[in-house]
Amino acid sequence: MIHNTIEFKGKRINYQDEGHGEIVLVLLHGFMNNLNVWQKYILEYMHSIRVIAIDLIGHGDSEVVEEVSTMELQAEMIKAVLDHANVRYCVMVGHSMGGMITLAFAEKYPNYLKGFCLLHSQAMGDNPKGKENRIRSCKLINDNRLKFIIDFIPNLFAKDNISKCASEIEELKDIALNTPREGIIAAQMGMIERRDRQDILEESKVPILFIIGKEDVRADVLTVLAQASLPKFSETMILNTGHMSFIEEENIIKQRLMSFTKMCFSI
Repeated sequence: MIHNTIEFKGKRINYQDEGHGEIVLVLLHGFMNNLNVWQKYILEYMHSIRVIAIDLIGHGDSEVVEEVSTMELQAEMIKAVLDHANVRYCVMVGHSMGGMITLAFAEKYPNYLKGFCLLHSQAMGDNPKGKENRIRSCKLINDNRLKFIIDFIPNLFAKDNISKCASEIEELKDIALNTPREGIIAAQMGMIERRDRQDILEESKVPILFIIGKEDVRADVLTVLAQASLPKFSETMILNTGHMSFIEEENIIKQRLMSFTKMCFSI
C-alpha cells in the first residue's frame, strides 16, 4: 500500500488513502499509535468505500510540528490532508486522543462531517488530577520511556483479553517505542491544554456514535454515557472490552463502523 505525504507548517505529514467513491471514512489513531493500527480495517473497507488513515502529528511518519500538539493544531493538519486529497465530506472515527481531535475538528470545520464516532473517547477536558497525571507521565517518558510503554500498553486491554491479544500488544509496544519522545510529550501537553467540548456534542447537527468498553480504564463508562445523551442524534455501543475494542472485538467494530458510515452518508 502506498503512503502519501504533505507539507504542513514546514513539516512532513504521512497518510494513507485507499479505495474510491463518494463515501469517505477518516480514521484517527490514539496516543502512541500510528495509522498501521488500522490496516485490517483499511484492507476490508477499501473494496467498497474510500478510507483515509492519518499519522497524527509526532506519531508514525508525521513529524513534530510544535512543542505542544494542541487538538486545534491537529485538526488544522487533518483539514490540510483532506483538502490535499480533495475530500469535501467524510465520516471521522477518532480513537482515544483521536476522538479529542475529532471534536476539535467538528468545532472548527463542521461542514466537512457527515457524522463522527468517539471510539473510547470523551469530550471533557482534564480535571486538575488528570493534568497532574499527564505531567507525571511526561517525566516518566523522559526518565524511562521503555518502562512507561511496557506498563501502559497492556493496561489498555480488558484483563480477559490480554492473552488473546498478546501479539497485538507486542505490536503496539513496538509502535510506541518507535514514536519519538518529543512527539509523545507534545501530544500529552496538547491533551492537557484541551478545552471541554461537551457543547460541540450538544450543538452537533450530524449523528455521533459512542463506542464504550466496560473495562476501559481511560474513558470512564458513566462519563461517556452521560455525554451520549447530549447530541440530538447519537448511538451508543457498549462492549465487554477495555480501551482497544477495535482490536479486542475487531469483527464487531468493523461491521459497526461501516454501517454507521453508510447510514451517515444516506441521510
